[in-house]
Amino acid sequence: MIKIVLTRIDDRLIHGQITACWVKHTQAQKIIIVDDEVSRDPFLSKVIKKAAPSDIETLIYSTEDAIKVLKDNFTENETDCDKTILLLKNLRTLQSLIINGVKLKEVNIGGISAGPGRRLLSKNIFVSAEEREVLKNLVREGVYVYLQVLPSDPAIALSF
Repeated sequence: MIKIVLTRIDDRLIHGQITACWVKHTQAQKIIIVDDEVSRDPFLSKVIKKAAPSDIETLIYSTEDAIKVLKDNFTENETDCDKTILLLKNLRTLQSLIINGVKLKEVNIGGISAGPGRRLLSKNIFVSAEEREVLKNLVREGVYVYLQVLPSDPAIALSF
């Protein structure tokens, strides 16, 4: 069984903040990455898994496979489960998980890079108009969406 202790949107996926701070803070035993591109690329998958701490099981799923795994193995019970960090590169993937029945109560927005059509939402977080609507809908549906780069930083709740 899987208990999600952190759901984080971060287009870098696994990096120093995750390995040095968030894994320790959440006491995670497992990392699940949901990304269609990474799941289809064996070399990239291998590189990303190597970046994870060696004692942390790291799994990479397509969105479709993640929906099945998360719906079938998700629990809120603290006992007999793997504390898991769920990492996603983008808000579209998150939206797909939720639309398809994956129950998430909160989402940490850690880093979304600048790009064409994206505007600054907060430090290191840039979103398109479409992504902004996804965030608004999540907040309206009662998902606690917050900005927090490191566990030592204050969590800033998004509200629209």
